[in-house]
Amino acid sequence: MHVDDAILSRRSMRRFLPTPVPRETLKHLLHVARQAPSGSNIQPWQVHVVTGEPLAAMRHALQAAFDGEPGQHQAEYVYYPREWFEPYISRRRRCGYGLYETLGIHREERDKRLAQARRNYAFFDAPVAMILTLDRRLDTGSFMDCGMFLQSLMLTARGQGLHSCAQAAIAPYHRVIREQLTLDDSELVLCALALGHADPNAPENGFVPEREGLERFTRFYGG
Repeated sequence: MHVDDAILSRRSMRRFLPTPVPRETLKHLLHVARQAPSGSNIQPWQVHVVTGEPLAAMRHALQAAFDGEPGQHQAEYVYYPREWFEPYISRRRRCGYGLYETLGIHREERDKRLAQARRNYAFFDAPVAMILTLDRRLDTGSFMDCGMFLQSLMLTARGQGLHSCAQAAIAPYHRVIREQLTLDDSELVLCALALGHADPNAPENGFVPEREGLERFTRFYGG
């Protein structure tokens, strides 16, 4: 697959088939993605690949926390602005409302919205979940490095005919993940990556968020 095609066909899939992904394929993805750039080549990312019974146990623990401990979990870093403003709040709303409309869920149907949000913690039924962590003693630049690694991983997956969904929604439940994976206290849980073969019949996988035109985010200087 040409890199342009990988980029253009990558989007967040929210329902996966149970088809397993061989470990050799997973190793290949990570082998390629490790070429992602990082400041001074420090390569700050740590990846925890979870499948099979450990994944089933983690799903159960995360969904139990989501159901039974509302408001008791908080991420160890700030992802979104504390106060939203334009144009970002409108983009966020269009994305969220567009997804729910694709699923036939109306704004007032709170139970259905919660049920869809809950699917984050089943990793959208993907057969592979990767948990990305970072040594908490590192600083902001390493978040950028991990983002470039994550993008490289998702694009490499497309090259193998796989799809993915990056999940910052997992970060508030770092205590649960820490217990499930016996992570060291020095490791900060950044996000998860659900990975596998996308379900082609799932309506949510047909949702494509709109992108801004170049004129909205680009300035050219010089000839």
